Amino acid sequence: MSDKTTSVAVTRVASHAPEHDDDLVVIEEPLEISAAWGNGEAQREKNISVTMRTPGDDFDLAVGFLFTEGLIRDGDDVESVRHWGSPNRVRVALAPHAKIDTAKLERHFYTTSSCGVCGKTSIDALRTVVAPLPPHDSIDRAIVNRLPELLQGAQPAFHATGSVHGAAIFDRNGALLRAREDIGRHNAVDKVIGSYVRERATPLHDALLAVSSRASFEIVQKAIMAGIRIVASVGGPSSLAIELAREMGVTLIGFVRGERFNVYAGEVR
Repeated sequence: MSDKTTSVAVTRVASHAPEHDDDLVVIEEPLEISAAWGNGEAQREKNISVTMRTPGDDFDLAVGFLFTEGLIRDGDDVESVRHWGSPNRVRVALAPHAKIDTAKLERHFYTTSSCGVCGKTSIDALRTVVAPLPPHDSIDRAIVNRLPELLQGAQPAFHATGSVHGAAIFDRNGALLRAREDIGRHNAVDKVIGSYVRERATPLHDALLAVSSRASFEIVQKAIMAGIRIVASVGGPSSLAIELAREMGVTLIGFVRGERFNVYAGEVR
């Protein structure tokens, strides 16, 4: 936990007189992700992104980001991952056969940023990268009901600070396989998916993704890139997340709390 949290001075105000105390808070620092590919004079290196993240699982985050954004195809595209001159910079060296299409990179970030591009454009851009997912068998509602408690049990940083998101991969029987935490909900998803990409264990067709946050377009998109056909969130989904899930064959479940939840896509399953 020491790499994810720090102690700060705080003044606690309640019904009694204010008290000076120490509080444990989550660390937030920038991570620069760069990629290198090619050999000799043809070698290229490019800064891909800077994201505000909670330190820890940085290699998973970097590879997961490149993968879920469609910049690499799978773990075979990655030759090595290492910190590069700083604990806040990660360099992903691609395998000899792999490269990043910089023109595609610029188009991609344009269509998925919050710059006013319509939802249909974003979905069309995703459709050129991945096909709709195949149908899956039905899932027991009791499994869905257990997800928030199991996810929260795998979030030590959340219990310590109350201010980080969690993302976890479950099997179809509801067994928790792996979880990651981060100050950013998208980063938590990239971390847990990236861990499987690094192990060359994607696609995750038989897995279920649960998140402690709302389900945005980006989270559903990342699940689709990993072949995940069921996404469950403690919060609610956005309209574009629902549209994307319905078009791409994802079962999207929101407001999973207690014995209740809402099914926004894939209700037949």
